[in-house]
Amino acid sequence: MEIKSAIWYPRGGTGQLVRSLVELAERQGVRFRYDRTVTEIEVHAGRVVALRTGEGEREPCRLVVANNDPPDVYRRLIAPIHRKKWTDRRLDRLHYSMGLFVLYFGTDRTYPDVAHHTILFSERYRELLNDIFNDGKLADDPSLYLHRPAATDPEMAPPGRDAFYVLAPVPNLKTQIDWDVAGARYAALILEQLEKRIMPDLRSHVISQFFVTPRYFCDSLLSAQGSGFSIAPILTQSAWFRFHNKSEDVSGLYFVGAGVHPGAGLPGVVTSAKVLENILRDEVSNES
Repeated sequence: MEIKSAIWYPRGGTGQLVRSLVELAERQGVRFRYDRTVTEIEVHAGRVVALRTGEGEREPCRLVVANNDPPDVYRRLIAPIHRKKWTDRRLDRLHYSMGLFVLYFGTDRTYPDVAHHTILFSERYRELLNDIFNDGKLADDPSLYLHRPAATDPEMAPPGRDAFYVLAPVPNLKTQIDWDVAGARYAALILEQLEKRIMPDLRSHVISQFFVTPRYFCDSLLSAQGSGFSIAPILTQSAWFRFHNKSEDVSGLYFVGAGVHPGAGLPGVVTSAKVLENILRDEVSNES
């Protein structure tokens, strides 16, 4: 789809897409409550009855749509007695996607020759995949995706400056990489690689930077094993074999996001909400 028809870029980036969806929802009467962590989906007789939070609140409900990683929802939020299909043992047997190391940085000059999207492949291919998925080690020659939004949307960087993020596939948390130690080193390695391959003298122009690791995906985004794309899209975990948008274990529980049908990536994630809209419309109609 991207190669044939291209994809739309929302001015202001993905954050603007989120803000616009929030504004649309609020106009329809949706109320958002932030800074709450759900600690339990309360189930009675096989059906959702309430949400409990770490702040001691209990919110009665009959429908729950979860947009975090389904393995996290099942393992952390629903007691094992209510999970006949998605047991801890079955969740442990799933194959999870690679992790992501994402470095954000700003420069005191612009790079007009760098496109909005740039993919820099390692000279190794099979060996790099083996490093990530089998040996669990960080490669000295990672493949990189470089994002320069100001190429399309100048307001994404101050005048005369530029803003980027660069993404490198890395092992997920199934391997024992100490990201507190490795993170800064890997950020330096990536800047060095970019300087050699596409952006001469880059490091002398970087004026701000920060990075996130698979540990962030696990601790803040609640992704199992710190995976970047939930369960891996192997044949037996793709399409119909992915987590279903409607829970098979708990009535009233539904899913959207990267881990469910149709799959990961921004188009897939947004499409999962459209799929669920159709499911919920049919089910609400049947109930009434």
